Amino acid sequence: MAEITLPKLNLSDAPAAPAINAPTLIEINQVSLYYGASKALKNISVNLGEKIVTAFIGPSGCGKSTLLRCINRMNDLIDNVRIEGSMKVAGQDIYAKDVDVIELRKRIGMVFQKSNPFPKSIYENIAYGLRLHGMKKKSELDEHIEQSLRGAAIWDEVKDRLHTSALGLSGGQQQRICIARAIAIKPEIILMDEPASALDPLATARIEELILELKKNFTIVIVTHNMQQAARISDYTAFFYIGELIEFDTTTKIFTNPAKKQTEDYVTGRFG
Repeated sequence: MAEITLPKLNLSDAPAAPAINAPTLIEINQVSLYYGASKALKNISVNLGEKIVTAFIGPSGCGKSTLLRCINRMNDLIDNVRIEGSMKVAGQDIYAKDVDVIELRKRIGMVFQKSNPFPKSIYENIAYGLRLHGMKKKSELDEHIEQSLRGAAIWDEVKDRLHTSALGLSGGQQQRICIARAIAIKPEIILMDEPASALDPLATARIEELILELKKNFTIVIVTHNMQQAARISDYTAFFYIGELIEFDTTTKIFTNPAKKQTEDYVTGRFG
């Protein structure tokens, strides 16, 4: 197996800006979120493009994961949460009363910080969501499971052990199983909340390579504390601080010529 090395952060290596005409898929307009009386997000407005990678960066507790969870309404599961403003995906208000939240989460997959495969076989981990959405025929399941595992760049590593427990895999492999599970039902968007923070450098490199491959077919929004990771894999970067969106621009601009001093201080390591 070829060795993968993580490149050092070189500002000249920052990804090129995506095409200006990349269509907007996610529209966030004046979104505020409250936990009880505490305001965790403060009037956030930003448009996120289709089939690109957008990174949310900022110090711990700045609201980036909270905003990420707004996009597939995961915050609905928390008591005493109130959201103001509007959020649209492909022009649809996802907080409208008639929205089917289960259907919404089919369109918007999620990969968490800690890999969370089900205590089932590798095969059943991927089959679970497919069955939930009506796929019963074994030949169809087999085909979609192989496609998903190939899409998550792990098929060759697990094809001979599909019916063994996913919990027996390494941390990096488990995270790719979770990504395969997320893409199996063909979402439009994949949300990733620090998907490589618990992984070693080699596994992190594999996840990053996978993200760059996945953006050909999916819109990806990733929360990361890793500045080098944001520079390597994202097209656009949003910098958050204490519940506010301080700056949003192409990743090249954020890392080479940010408009705000707070952004510059953060990306150069002066705080955070």
